[in-house]
Amino acid sequence: MTDWLILTATLPTSPSGLRVRVWRALKATGAGTLREGVYVLPESAPAAASLRDLAHTIAEAGAESHLLEVRARDQAQEAAFRALFDRSDAYAELLQAVKEARKAMARATEAQLRKTLRALEQQLQQVQDSDFFPGKEAARAVDALASLRREVELHLSPDEPSPTAAAIASLSVAQYQGRTWATRKRPWVDRLATAWLVWRFVDKSPKFLWLSDPKKCPKSAIGYDFDGATFTHVGELVTFEVVARSFGLDADAAVARIAQLVHSIDVGGIPLDEAPGLELMVRGLQAQHADDDDLLQAAFGLFDTLHAAMKAPR
Repeated sequence: MTDWLILTATLPTSPSGLRVRVWRALKATGAGTLREGVYVLPESAPAAASLRDLAHTIAEAGAESHLLEVRARDQAQEAAFRALFDRSDAYAELLQAVKEARKAMARATEAQLRKTLRALEQQLQQVQDSDFFPGKEAARAVDALASLRREVELHLSPDEPSPTAAAIASLSVAQYQGRTWATRKRPWVDRLATAWLVWRFVDKSPKFLWLSDPKKCPKSAIGYDFDGATFTHVGELVTFEVVARSFGLDADAAVARIAQLVHSIDVGGIPLDEAPGLELMVRGLQAQHADDDDLLQAAFGLFDTLHAAMKAPR
C-alpha cells in the first residue's frame, strides 16, 4: 500500500491572490484532486515537501488547511487514488506527436528536426515528472522517442555509428601519444568534444584526420565515432563518454558534466538547461568554419571555456 499525503484547504474567495498562488503551486506538485479543496499526492513523490510547505503557506495566510498522512483503507480506494495520476492521455499525446514528427522528417530542415526533438524530450520529461506510477505507456513513450531520435540522426548523418556491446577497457594515456585520430568529416558535437578531450587530457601532440569514407581509415590511425572504430558508441554511451571512461577522465566532475551535455545533444535523454546553448554554439561554429581543422581549433576554445565554467563554484 502507498503512503499518501492529503491536503485540505478552505480558501477565501476574495482576494483572489491566495487562490491563484495555491492553484499554481498545486499544479506544480502534480497533486490529484479528490474534490474541490481536497488534494492527494504520494508521500514518496519528489514534490511531497512542496505540498507540506504549501500547507504552511495557506495557514500563514490566515486560511484553513490540514495535511494528513494516510493509507488507503482497501485495494479499491488505493486504485481510486492511483487513478488520479493516470498519465495515459499525456503519453498518447506524446506518441501521436512522435508519429507526426516521423512523417514530417523528409521535408524538415536539420534545425527543425533538432528543435522538434528538444520539444518532445521536454514534453516527455514534464509527463514523467508527474507520473508517480509509470507503466507500459511510459516505457512505450521512452522507446518511441529514442527510436525517433535514432531515425533523425541516421537521416541527417547516414554513417552515424551503431552502439556496440563491447566492454570498456581501462587505458593508459602513455600508450596514446603523438597519434593520428581519425573520424568522419564535418564533425558534430560528439566528435568535436571527443577531439577536445583527447587534445586536452590524453595525447599531448595529436593530429586529427577527417574521413570522407570511414572504411578507408588508415590502419595506423585511431578511429573514433564510426562503426568499427577504436572508440565509438557503447551501449547507451556516446563516444565522448567512452573515451572519458577509458582513460578515467570521468572522475573529473566538470568532464562528467560535459559528457552529460554531449550525450543529451547527440542522442537525447534527460533535457539539460545548458544543452540548447551548447548546441547553438556548435552549430554557429559549423556555419563559420567550412574547413574542419579551423572548426576544431575554434571548438577547442569553446570546450575550454565550458570546462572552466563547469569547474567554477556555483
